[in-house]
Amino acid sequence: MFISLQQLELRPVQFSVDVPENEIDYGGEVKQSSALRAEGSARLLNHSLGEVRVQGVLRVTMQATCDRCLEAASFPVESQFDLIYMPAGDAPSGGEKEIHHAGIEVGYYEGNGLALNDILREVVLLALPMQLVCSETCKGICPACGQNRNQQDCGCRPEAVESRWSGLKNFRAELGPRN
Repeated sequence: MFISLQQLELRPVQFSVDVPENEIDYGGEVKQSSALRAEGSARLLNHSLGEVRVQGVLRVTMQATCDRCLEAASFPVESQFDLIYMPAGDAPSGGEKEIHHAGIEVGYYEGNGLALNDILREVVLLALPMQLVCSETCKGICPACGQNRNQQDCGCRPEAVESRWSGLKNFRAELGPRN
């Protein structure tokens, strides 16, 4: 769905969409495993030069590889969003600029409108946790043999990790006892 500025100049645009799997490319290892359901509205802000406010809620189930055990896992996402988009010409250009707190939720668009799928993709990716784990109790894989510890305990014992200070301990031993 494309939300054009011409539509928004006349009235706010209401949307209720079901985006099927494989229509949005999330990149990387994350895939959509259910239809993405989104409802909301987009409107042109009063007394602005093309600023658009997009509000709504979305629900979807994503699938990715667990970061600990490397098995496939599902991640339900339910997120409300309230975003402001400004024309790309209003974007700060180069150099270091102070970012004000309100500026964190501002995005930029080019052309004569916004692609709703791009907005939904951004909301989904930001709603996912930083570390994707199948469960909080996931034991991960054994670093020695690669066995998934959730399925079976491999019995491997962790190797004694040499301390960062071991070089100094060896040096101390070479010097001999204190005088």
